[in-house]
Amino acid sequence: MGVPPASAADRALARPRRRPPAALAAVLALVAVGAAMLVTLATPTPRPADAPADEFSAGRAYRTVQTVATRPHPAGSAVNDQVREHLVGTLRGLGLQTEVQDTVAPEAGQLSGAAGGATVARVRNVVARLPGTASTGRVFLVAHYDSVQTGPGGNDDAAGTSTVLEVARALAAGPRLRNDVVFVLTDAEEACLCGASAFAAGHPLAADGGVVLNLEARGATGPVIMFETSRDNAGLVAAFGRGAPHPVGTSFAVEIYRALPNDTDFTAFLDHDFVGLNAAYIDGGAIYHTPLDTPAAMDRGSLQMHGDNALGLAREFGRTDLTALRSGHDATYFPVPGGLVRYPGWLTWPLAALAVLGVLALGWLVRRTGRAGTGRLVAGFGLALVPIVAAPLAAQLLWAGITALRPGYAELLDPYRPVWYRLAVVALAAAILLAWYALARRRVGPAALAVGGLGWLALLGLVLAALVPGGAYLATLPALAGALAGLVALRTRIDGPWPVAAVTLAGAVAVVILLPTVVLLFPALGMAMGGVAALFAVLLGLAALPVLDLLHPAASGQRGPVAGDERDPAPGGEPGPVAARARRLGALPAVAAALAATVFAGVGLAVDRFDADHPVPTHLMYALDADTNEAQWITREEEPQPWTKEHAGSHFTEYLGAAFPGLGRESVFTGVAPAANLPAPTVQVLADTTAGGLRTLRLRLLPQRTVRLATLHVDANTAEVTRAEVSGREVPVGRQLTVEEASLDRWGFGIVFHAPPAEGVEITLTVRPRAGQVALRAMDASDGLEALPGFRKRPAGVGVVGSHTSEMLAVARTYPL
Repeated sequence: MGVPPASAADRALARPRRRPPAALAAVLALVAVGAAMLVTLATPTPRPADAPADEFSAGRAYRTVQTVATRPHPAGSAVNDQVREHLVGTLRGLGLQTEVQDTVAPEAGQLSGAAGGATVARVRNVVARLPGTASTGRVFLVAHYDSVQTGPGGNDDAAGTSTVLEVARALAAGPRLRNDVVFVLTDAEEACLCGASAFAAGHPLAADGGVVLNLEARGATGPVIMFETSRDNAGLVAAFGRGAPHPVGTSFAVEIYRALPNDTDFTAFLDHDFVGLNAAYIDGGAIYHTPLDTPAAMDRGSLQMHGDNALGLAREFGRTDLTALRSGHDATYFPVPGGLVRYPGWLTWPLAALAVLGVLALGWLVRRTGRAGTGRLVAGFGLALVPIVAAPLAAQLLWAGITALRPGYAELLDPYRPVWYRLAVVALAAAILLAWYALARRRVGPAALAVGGLGWLALLGLVLAALVPGGAYLATLPALAGALAGLVALRTRIDGPWPVAAVTLAGAVAVVILLPTVVLLFPALGMAMGGVAALFAVLLGLAALPVLDLLHPAASGQRGPVAGDERDPAPGGEPGPVAARARRLGALPAVAAALAATVFAGVGLAVDRFDADHPVPTHLMYALDADTNEAQWITREEEPQPWTKEHAGSHFTEYLGAAFPGLGRESVFTGVAPAANLPAPTVQVLADTTAGGLRTLRLRLLPQRTVRLATLHVDANTAEVTRAEVSGREVPVGRQLTVEEASLDRWGFGIVFHAPPAEGVEITLTVRPRAGQVALRAMDASDGLEALPGFRKRPAGVGVVGSHTSEMLAVARTYPL
């Protein structure tokens, strides 16, 4: 006996008798859950300087921030020496065994991208040790104390440095922990991660490995996110959940970061088989690496959160048996109010499969109960793809339009005041979802659309399980919760309270999982990739469709079989007045969201204007060829700003490395500049021997002025480098250019040395000659353009972009030997 078809009023998963109160209760419940999640992501209140000695105080730590970040202090600078002396004195004042590791170290990772060469630096790491009572291993608290040349590093990384000192004070003042705690303040992180590489590879305290807690900042505010771990992190994540008072972190973030080319000091430790966690706050990225990264820009709530977590984790790992910490798998985890949810990574595929089966079962039951036929279910699944594609695309188009109106945004990680733009993207995604639902609901029915939306979530869960397993929960768990709620709703009295409760609970699961993802993706990826956040906002909406349906009039306005009802009308039937009114009411949420998106974007443009406190970022360099005594201004701006065009912008240069291989191979805009009276670095020959067809040159690269870095490159037309040493340390030479390649790209193997000492750098090259003379290109680079002839001072409202080459002044000369 067949099942009679359901009326239009019964095609949803929940159809309460008293619709408005049910809708209000469901929406308020989801809003409350969302508010709880936002509170979970909020930073704590900063503790004052007179807080108890065993607690972390942002007030005390901020004093260190003010001392460390008074001025830019890149590696090798005199200001960096002063910062280091303060750190050493502070740690020794706490009674800790403190030393300075002074050495030459290579870049963390593989070959540098600078002309296929090797990157090296002189580093001076500050290392202090707090011995344990019965150590099972070592816990390392790591931060870098150097800054970029363009800014004082008030957040990056005075935040981490001050946190390490304040944690050291709290631990030294309390009872000793079981395990040794080592405080490592690294040098030359901004240049090449060389300080961390030197410590991890060569310091005796690092010989047996251990647990690393690396502290960073890529902005000025926001929650501290544990965004990276070592492999097989289940044990680490469990300790993170126990020890961190504010455990904000997701396995999805770890997966994404592993796929990105970004590096921190943590990279160097991972290269040497340490385990550990990497944490940073990342919102407010507009000031990153700029002169605006001052102590005053810091959100002390973020500093407090850094310190609370670092101190809690130091104590947690300090009392843990570190020999039993490693596990055989990664964990899946995400924050919830009051803690961290985690489960073994091996459950990823079973849960993804269960979500698919749950959605299929729900589809079968929807068909079995007559709420949608096969055709409607297929249509619902197909139509659910529309907002999934349209919302991210619309968000990207929105940002393209905004950057067309305000081109300076292209040089920023994020706008100075990004909140209005983020709200615009969310509102735009909501408008697309609501408009789509209002149109498709009448044709396909709410049950079919709900199953279709859950179907895409389940399918995405399978894709994520295959590609980024730690992120599969984002789609799998909402799909599974929605499927179970739908099954409960259809197996209970449809007009009673339980269907509404079930779909609301499933919506709450989606809010808990997906709302933090949307919130954190904005600062993580910036507005230039706001479409990714829009995608997850739409996924949240799809997971909550049964609750969304409660906001719509039942059966397009009435339950009876009128023209325009959700049942198929007779051919040529016209909508009745009640149905037409219901359709207009159904369109109101979409119209309101679209209007909100427009208003938010407009307010963003109105309030986030460039001014003296929020300048438009510009990039400029100066390079002098001492061979020809010709100079040029150089910018890496894709579309030079008006001030930049006054210097560079008249010529497009596809290959900067032809004259300045130490500056890289990218395309730039240039302009003719007056030649300054600046000395080029010299190359002194200390020894020159030939044996077995190989020529060995022992050289001294000696800058003639105070510089931040020096480079030496070999003309591949004249020689092939087979071996290289820098300051007695062998460095990899990589694949050398062939004769044919050298005819197109002159400069082959090169060495980039950061923070060169005053006495210069000793370099030994073993080469196979290809010509009678070996040609070398020496370059050095300092910072600051103000004293150069022809430099036009930046007006108010024009600033410096966060770049390692901004404000660089380079001088190069060729030496034939």
